[in-house]
Amino acid sequence: MIVADRKSLEEILSMVKDYKNILILGCKGCVTVCNVGGVKEVEILASALRIARQKEENEITIETKVIERQCDNEYVAQIKDSVGSYEAVVSMACGVGPQFLSEAYKEQKFYPAVNTTFFGGAVSHGIWEERCAGCGTCIIHDFDGLCPVARCAKSLLHGPCGGSSKGKCEITKETICIWDSIVSKKMEQGRLNDLLKVRPVKDWRTARDGGPRRSIREELTK
Repeated sequence: MIVADRKSLEEILSMVKDYKNILILGCKGCVTVCNVGGVKEVEILASALRIARQKEENEITIETKVIERQCDNEYVAQIKDSVGSYEAVVSMACGVGPQFLSEAYKEQKFYPAVNTTFFGGAVSHGIWEERCAGCGTCIIHDFDGLCPVARCAKSLLHGPCGGSSKGKCEITKETICIWDSIVSKKMEQGRLNDLLKVRPVKDWRTARDGGPRRSIREELTK
């Protein structure tokens, strides 16, 4: 899933400082799962903004709404009858949300309330870690399902750098060296020779550097 963190209250306050009537729009997708932009978080932010603006003696009217997904025009259309009644809309979705909103409602102002960080999952309660870099051509089958692109600090594809110590990365010392995990797993399964195979160079044309990417399912477009 996409993992995000909420921006500071101070930053959000500065975004809406000139507005008296705003909507805070949440999303039931990834940001709900990582406790950043769901129903509870939308109401918490609304309360915090009201209290802060009251202290500044700068009253504000805030309404809240949460839609199924802000990355789908079908759900974005659900606010078409009300979006124009606000001076601005604060989106609590990942970075895709405010962009879809801005494209759908060109006359309205949209502001992001969260910072999108990475693709990952929950490793324990309240802790999420990156697992995928979204680089397009997945090759983790070569590494027993572990991704050195996203999980190696240097994104090395041809083996460990030699700088790790006791299974920890030399750059982020509290993080495991993913190459240590890959090699250890191969050794445990008696398949270390897998890493000696000559593999073709990874196809990076599907990665982000080529510009915005698009996925088309022909059977669904008809």
